[in-house]
Amino acid sequence: MAREAGALPSPHPLGEPMFPEYRELISQLKGKDYHFSRLFDEHNALDHQIANLEAKLLPGGEAEVDKLKKAKLQLKDQLHQILQKAAQSS
Repeated sequence: MAREAGALPSPHPLGEPMFPEYRELISQLKGKDYHFSRLFDEHNALDHQIANLEAKLLPGGEAEVDKLKKAKLQLKDQLHQILQKAAQSS
């Protein structure tokens, strides 16, 4: 299935993008805010690592998956705070 131009890739297992209400703002911030872009990429990397662990493509146990999920949630909270602040500024 082809993506629309400008659509963000979604690493989420169900295919839903993270923060769809901020899609345009995410694209803008990824291009001009290094901190946001780094957090976004780190979140996606954790998402892929968790998926690979859960699919047993990588060695690791449930404790490691839980640890990674907590780290991913913290990143998601940080990203959401940045998005909310940026949305209020525009």
